[in-house]
Amino acid sequence: MKEAMLWTGKEGTAFCHLCAHRCRIDEGERGLCGVRMNEKGTLYSLVYGKIISAAIDPIEKKPLYNFLPGTMSYSIATAGCNFFCDFCQNWQISQITHDGGGVVGQDTKPEEVVDEAVAQHCASIAYTYTEPTIFFEFAHDTALLAHDAGLKNVFVTNGYQTIETVEKMAGVIDAANVDLKSFSDEFYRERCKARLAPVLKAIEAMHERGIFLEITTLIVPGENDSPDELRQIAEFIASVSPEIPWHVSRFHPQYKQAAKARTPSETIFEALKIGEKVGLKYLYAGNLPGDKYENTYCPNCGSTLIVRSGFSSKSGGLSGDECLNCGEKVNIVV
Repeated sequence: MKEAMLWTGKEGTAFCHLCAHRCRIDEGERGLCGVRMNEKGTLYSLVYGKIISAAIDPIEKKPLYNFLPGTMSYSIATAGCNFFCDFCQNWQISQITHDGGGVVGQDTKPEEVVDEAVAQHCASIAYTYTEPTIFFEFAHDTALLAHDAGLKNVFVTNGYQTIETVEKMAGVIDAANVDLKSFSDEFYRERCKARLAPVLKAIEAMHERGIFLEITTLIVPGENDSPDELRQIAEFIASVSPEIPWHVSRFHPQYKQAAKARTPSETIFEALKIGEKVGLKYLYAGNLPGDKYENTYCPNCGSTLIVRSGFSSKSGGLSGDECLNCGEKVNIVV
């Protein structure tokens, strides 16, 4: 166990300030995530260094299409999550602390993660698969060492950080893909046991503090797929910056929504067309390989900057962060 980074205490009660749940945790109890415990008035992380999953992934799998395209990212996770999504795509490890499986994982030191990432010729470390906010202490310690080794750091997150946590991320976490699941507070409350407003605030705060952002929305049929809601999501992203890439992903039946049909491809394309209408410059179709929305185009002249096939990419239309054809400076980190 390691003492939590962001918490306060009063008369033996611990108050966690890491995510927007801001749990009040009594002696001997755990927060909603199931991995932070109050022991004798001190709040501890139970998953520090308890790695449940590690893999070498293309950065495009995160998905990050405009950040270090064509590179590999060493991806790690611990068990647990601060959301309770019944459609979770990684439920076997994210929901284990909610479903009675407890805290499991292989004891690992931050320097071991960095050494492995370097040995595997990765350009970054991704804190992913489960919600990295719940293992923030380990991610933060690892990220500092990663910078020393010349690596970048990536969060794949539900965006439920407090502003205090975003402040701790600034200058340490280089990029984030935030899962903006819906533009309905009711959806967040019923499906995730969370709220919409903190996610919107965290996205704005990350952008203001220079964290490179991409946004993903998983379209669940009959839940968050109305044209009006898709427009609201696209307009919010554009209000933060039209330069932020938006990934619209196809739902595949999982977990407690295994009986639901997968998202029709037409819904994905409708969302992307809405994104075009509100002025978003980088639009991508998730889980639909072979379509034009797999590639990256210059928002000025329309020429192809990056050609993709699955998770492989070729940046033939770029010179650094400029379009080879027209010289436009584009929102791509190479």
